Amino acid sequence: MNYFETIKCEDNEILNLPYHEKRIAKTIGKNFNLREYIYPISDELLRCKVIYNEDEIIDITYTPYSKKSIKTFQIVCDNDIQYNSKYLDRKRIDKLVEKRQNSDEIIIVKNGLVTDTSIANIAVYLDDQWYTPKKPLLLGTTRLRYLDRNIIKELDITIKELLKAKKIALLNAMVDFDIIEDFKLLV
Repeated sequence: MNYFETIKCEDNEILNLPYHEKRIAKTIGKNFNLREYIYPISDELLRCKVIYNEDEIIDITYTPYSKKSIKTFQIVCDNDIQYNSKYLDRKRIDKLVEKRQNSDEIIIVKNGLVTDTSIANIAVYLDDQWYTPKKPLLLGTTRLRYLDRNIIKELDITIKELLKAKKIALLNAMVDFDIIEDFKLLV
Protein backbone atom coordinates (compact mmCIF):
# COMPACT_ATOMS: atom_id res chain seq x y z
CA MET A 1 0.00 0.00 0.00
CA ASN A 2 1.33 3.45 -0.92
CA TYR A 3 0.60 6.64 0.98
CA PHE A 4 1.51 10.28 0.57
CA GLU A 5 2.00 13.47 2.52
CA THR A 6 1.57 16.96 1.15
CA ILE A 7 3.96 19.33 2.92
CA LYS A 8 4.18 23.09 2.54
CA CYS A 9 7.61 24.54 1.85
CA GLU A 10 8.20 28.29 1.72
CA ASP A 11 11.30 30.48 2.02
CA ASN A 12 13.35 27.27 1.96
CA GLU A 13 11.61 26.09 5.14
CA ILE A 14 9.61 22.90 5.69
CA LEU A 15 6.44 23.83 7.58
CA ASN A 16 4.71 21.86 10.34
CA LEU A 17 6.96 18.85 9.87
CA PRO A 18 6.34 17.24 13.31
CA TYR A 19 2.63 16.85 12.50
CA HIS A 20 3.40 15.14 9.19
CA GLU A 21 5.99 12.83 10.78
CA LYS A 22 3.48 11.91 13.50
CA ARG A 23 0.83 11.01 10.90
CA ILE A 24 3.31 8.88 8.94
CA ALA A 25 4.30 7.06 12.14
CA LYS A 26 0.63 6.44 12.96
CA THR A 27 -0.07 5.23 9.41
CA ILE A 28 2.78 2.72 9.08
CA GLY A 29 4.00 2.24 12.66
CA LYS A 30 7.45 3.51 11.73
CA ASN A 31 9.25 6.84 12.01
CA PHE A 32 10.90 8.64 9.11
CA ASN A 33 13.03 11.71 9.76
CA LEU A 34 11.72 13.71 6.82
CA ARG A 35 14.45 16.36 7.21
CA GLU A 36 16.83 13.76 5.78
CA TYR A 37 14.73 13.58 2.61
CA ILE A 38 13.17 17.00 1.99
CA TYR A 39 15.27 19.79 0.53
CA PRO A 40 13.15 22.64 -0.88
CA ILE A 41 14.36 23.52 -4.37
CA SER A 42 13.63 27.26 -4.09
CA ASP A 43 12.32 29.90 -1.71
CA GLU A 44 8.94 30.11 -3.49
CA LEU A 45 5.77 28.48 -2.14
CA LEU A 46 6.07 24.77 -2.95
CA ARG A 47 3.86 21.73 -2.59
CA CYS A 48 6.15 18.91 -1.54
CA LYS A 49 4.59 15.49 -2.16
CA VAL A 50 6.22 12.60 -0.31
CA ILE A 51 5.15 9.14 -1.49
CA TYR A 52 5.97 6.29 0.87
CA ASN A 53 5.06 2.79 1.94
CA GLU A 54 5.73 0.69 5.05
CA ASP A 55 9.39 0.28 4.10
CA GLU A 56 10.67 3.40 2.40
CA ILE A 57 10.27 6.84 0.93
CA ILE A 58 9.47 6.12 -2.72
CA ASP A 59 9.45 9.59 -4.27
CA ILE A 60 9.53 13.29 -3.43
CA THR A 61 8.35 15.96 -5.84
CA TYR A 62 8.14 19.74 -5.57
CA THR A 63 5.54 21.79 -7.43
CA PRO A 64 5.06 25.57 -7.31
CA TYR A 65 1.74 26.20 -5.58
CA SER A 66 -0.99 28.73 -6.16
CA LYS A 67 -4.26 28.53 -4.29
CA LYS A 68 -7.44 27.83 -6.25
CA SER A 69 -10.47 30.04 -5.74
CA ILE A 70 -13.21 27.90 -4.20
CA LYS A 71 -16.64 29.50 -3.77
CA THR A 72 -19.22 26.84 -4.66
CA PHE A 73 -19.64 23.43 -3.06
CA GLN A 74 -21.71 20.46 -4.19
CA ILE A 75 -22.88 18.32 -1.27
CA VAL A 76 -22.41 14.62 -2.10
CA CYS A 77 -23.36 11.63 0.05
CA ASP A 78 -21.42 8.39 0.42
CA ASN A 79 -22.19 6.27 3.47
CA ASP A 80 -19.50 3.68 2.72
CA ILE A 81 -16.43 5.81 1.99
CA GLN A 82 -13.28 5.13 4.02
CA TYR A 83 -10.16 7.31 3.82
CA ASN A 84 -8.60 7.06 7.27
CA SER A 85 -5.03 7.20 5.90
CA LYS A 86 -3.69 9.43 3.15
CA TYR A 87 -3.73 6.71 0.51
CA LEU A 88 -2.17 7.38 -2.87
CA ASP A 89 -5.17 5.57 -4.41
CA ARG A 90 -7.98 8.16 -4.32
CA LYS A 91 -10.33 6.51 -6.86
CA ARG A 92 -13.33 6.59 -4.52
CA ILE A 93 -12.88 10.31 -3.82
CA ASP A 94 -12.27 11.00 -7.52
CA LYS A 95 -15.63 9.33 -8.32
CA LEU A 96 -17.34 11.70 -5.89
CA VAL A 97 -15.58 14.70 -7.43
CA GLU A 98 -17.16 13.74 -10.76
CA LYS A 99 -20.54 14.57 -9.15
CA ARG A 100 -19.61 18.20 -8.46
CA GLN A 101 -21.45 19.44 -11.57
CA ASN A 102 -20.62 23.16 -11.95
CA SER A 103 -19.27 23.66 -8.45
CA ASP A 104 -15.64 24.27 -7.51
CA GLU A 105 -15.45 21.54 -4.84
CA ILE A 106 -17.50 18.91 -3.03
CA ILE A 107 -18.44 18.44 0.60
CA ILE A 108 -18.71 14.75 1.49
CA VAL A 109 -21.54 13.69 3.81
CA LYS A 110 -21.44 10.25 5.41
CA ASN A 111 -24.39 8.87 7.40
CA GLY A 112 -25.96 12.32 7.55
CA LEU A 113 -22.83 14.06 8.86
CA VAL A 114 -20.39 16.40 7.15
CA THR A 115 -16.90 14.88 6.86
CA ASP A 116 -14.44 16.63 4.51
CA THR A 117 -14.03 18.08 1.04
CA SER A 118 -12.05 16.17 -1.58
CA ILE A 119 -8.89 18.16 -0.77
CA ALA A 120 -9.26 19.44 2.78
CA ASN A 121 -10.80 19.13 6.17
CA ILE A 122 -13.59 21.62 6.78
CA ALA A 123 -14.68 23.89 9.59
CA VAL A 124 -17.94 25.82 9.91
CA TYR A 125 -18.64 29.01 11.83
CA LEU A 126 -21.76 28.61 13.99
CA ASP A 127 -22.79 30.67 17.03
CA ASP A 128 -19.49 32.60 17.14
CA GLN A 129 -17.37 29.44 17.21
CA TRP A 130 -15.47 27.38 14.62
CA TYR A 131 -16.39 23.68 14.51
CA THR A 132 -14.86 20.81 12.57
CA PRO A 133 -16.50 17.41 12.10
CA LYS A 134 -15.96 14.88 14.90
CA LYS A 135 -15.67 12.15 12.27
CA PRO A 136 -13.70 13.47 9.31
CA LEU A 137 -12.57 11.08 6.61
CA LEU A 138 -8.95 11.98 7.29
CA LEU A 139 -7.35 13.29 10.46
CA GLY A 140 -5.56 16.19 8.81
CA THR A 141 -2.39 17.73 10.19
CA THR A 142 -3.71 21.31 9.96
CA ARG A 143 -6.98 20.28 11.61
CA LEU A 144 -4.98 18.76 14.46
CA ARG A 145 -2.85 21.91 14.88
CA TYR A 146 -5.98 24.08 15.19
CA LEU A 147 -7.60 21.63 17.63
CA ASP A 148 -4.39 21.66 19.70
CA ARG A 149 -4.59 25.47 19.84
CA ASN A 150 -8.30 25.39 20.80
CA ILE A 151 -9.19 27.53 17.78
CA ILE A 152 -11.67 24.93 16.55
CA LYS A 153 -13.83 22.41 18.39
CA GLU A 154 -15.21 19.07 17.26
CA LEU A 155 -18.92 18.67 16.56
CA ASP A 156 -21.18 16.31 14.61
CA ILE A 157 -22.25 18.67 11.81
CA THR A 158 -25.46 17.91 9.91
CA ILE A 159 -26.39 19.29 6.50
CA LYS A 160 -28.93 21.54 8.26
CA GLU A 161 -26.16 23.03 10.42
CA LEU A 162 -23.88 23.37 7.40
CA LEU A 163 -26.59 25.37 5.62
CA LYS A 164 -26.77 27.75 8.63
CA ALA A 165 -23.02 28.45 8.65
CA LYS A 166 -22.05 32.08 8.10
CA LYS A 167 -18.52 31.13 7.08
CA ILE A 168 -16.66 27.95 6.28
CA ALA A 169 -12.94 27.23 6.26
CA LEU A 170 -10.85 24.73 4.40
CA LEU A 171 -7.94 23.23 6.34
CA ASN A 172 -4.97 21.54 4.73
CA ALA A 173 -1.21 21.79 4.67
CA MET A 174 -1.15 24.18 1.73
CA VAL A 175 -3.98 26.64 2.50
CA ASP A 176 -3.69 26.38 6.30
CA PHE A 177 -7.02 27.79 7.64
CA ASP A 178 -8.63 29.35 4.57
CA ILE A 179 -11.82 31.21 5.55
CA ILE A 180 -14.49 31.53 2.87
CA GLU A 181 -17.29 33.99 3.62
CA ASP A 182 -18.90 34.35 0.21
CA PHE A 183 -19.80 30.77 -0.68
CA LYS A 184 -22.68 28.81 -2.17
CA LEU A 185 -23.79 25.30 -1.20
CA LEU A 186 -25.54 23.12 -3.77
CA VAL A 187 -27.64 20.34 -2.32
